[in-house]
Formats: sequence, structure tokens, C-alpha cells
Amino acid sequence: MLPVESCRPALLLALGLAACSGAGSAPPAEPSSSPTAKPDPADTQPAPAQVDPVAIVAADDRDPADRESDARRKPAELLEFMRLAPGMKVADIGAGFGYTTELLARAVGPTGTVYSQNPTFVLDKFAREGWDARLAKPVNANVVGLEREFGDPFPADIEPLDRVVNVLFYHDFGWMKIDRAAHDADVFAALRPGGTYVIVDSSAAAGHGIADSESLHRVEEALVITELEAAGFTLTSRADFLRDPSDTRDWNALPWRSPERAEAGEFSDKFVLEFTKPGA
Repeated sequence: MLPVESCRPALLLALGLAACSGAGSAPPAEPSSSPTAKPDPADTQPAPAQVDPVAIVAADDRDPADRESDARRKPAELLEFMRLAPGMKVADIGAGFGYTTELLARAVGPTGTVYSQNPTFVLDKFAREGWDARLAKPVNANVVGLEREFGDPFPADIEPLDRVVNVLFYHDFGWMKIDRAAHDADVFAALRPGGTYVIVDSSAAAGHGIADSESLHRVEEALVITELEAAGFTLTSRADFLRDPSDTRDWNALPWRSPERAEAGEFSDKFVLEFTKPGA
């Protein structure tokens, strides 16, 4: 509080007074409360911008075919789980036709970057035309296409990533004979400290490991956790929005390989795991 002395400045804004002007001036009245403390600069920083997953999924310009996939893929829940923000650098491993790639592109916005990775085998087998068309859309102007193998998905000079996601391709690493340790190490190296690798896949029966990779397109959750932790990751979160306890885990999880189940709205039990690279 300012002392009441003559000829001392008295900054009482509410009364519009300036400094006292002479020996005969009356002392200013004291304020009724203590001056407000200066805010900590850290408290004045703007909060990180948040994306609205529901609004992203509801965008009018999304493809009708993508909308048809939403019921079984639950994209709003996935985006929420990934905690995305505008400006992030993220990657989509095994992008296929780019369904997830486009959702990521909408989430990180024009100031962010999405690396959409596909191996040559996937592109030549079924996805090249659809993937090329996807990346040509204006909404995907912030997407960088990477035609690279799963064992070496990123160029050496890639900027540190905030997020990497792998939707329904980790199991394929088994029958494709991918060096999973090399893949996991490459993702680990590409992420910034504190960055996350989110893996979504269809559950195999306990004890099956990756043996059902080609026949049923499934992988055991416990195996994925063991391999990612061996690469240096920490399992930090799980989600249940794609779980189905009634799944017997003994049938082909690909919807087009089990059309009767898909038509009935029956889909495989899927785990959703978040692995974090330790550090600040």
C-alpha cells in the first residue's frame, strides 16, 4: 500500500487523481483493498487449442463412404483418445485408403502436418488409386504421403512427431514378415519425448500371440504391450470404445472376409492402446 506522504505519487485510477501538486494538497484516500498482485507470466499463457472430434466427424464435406465406416470405427472416440490439437505433427501408419489420415488432417489443421504412410505392397495390391485421390483433396493439403515399408516407415530427417497411430495393421506385421522390433524402434525415434504411439487392432485369443495374423487378422494384446515396452515405450492408457466381450476371437476379423457378421453389425473385439515415449 502507498504511504500517505505529501508530494508522493498516488495512482488512484478509480478517482482519476494524479500526483499531489503542492504542500497544501490533501493526502489521497487509501484504497479499500490491497492492490491486485501481478499475475504469474506462466498463468497468462493461452491454453492449448482443443479440437472438437464430434464436429470433425460431422463435417459436411466428408465422403459418404467414410460416413458408412464411422459406426464400426468410432472416429470421434479415437480422436478424443489421441488428444489432438491444431499444429501437431502426426503420422498414420498403414494408412490404406486414408480414412484415418483425413480425420487427423482435419484435427491438426493447416498449421499441422500429417504423414500418411503406406508400403508399396498395400498400394499395389488395393490402395494406390484411393490413397492418391484422398491426398489430392484440398482438406488434405497438410498431408505428406510416405511410400515406405513398415520396418522403416519414416525418413531420417523427419521432424519430431507428437502422435503416431496404427489402426488395424500391427497384426499384419506377422504374416508380412516385418521386423517388428525395427518398426517399433523407428517410431520411438521419430516421436518427441512425451509423444505417443496409439495402436488399434483386433484381439486374438489369449496365448495366440501373432499366430492368427494371416488366417484371422488378429494379434494378442499382451504381445503388443510386451513388444512396445521392449522398445522403450510406457503403456499409459487404454480405451474400451471398440470392445466386444462376445467376440469368440476364432473368426476372420476383416469385415469383407466375414460379410454375414458385418451385415449384422457384429465386429471383432478391438483393443486401443496408448504408448508414450518417456521424457518431458
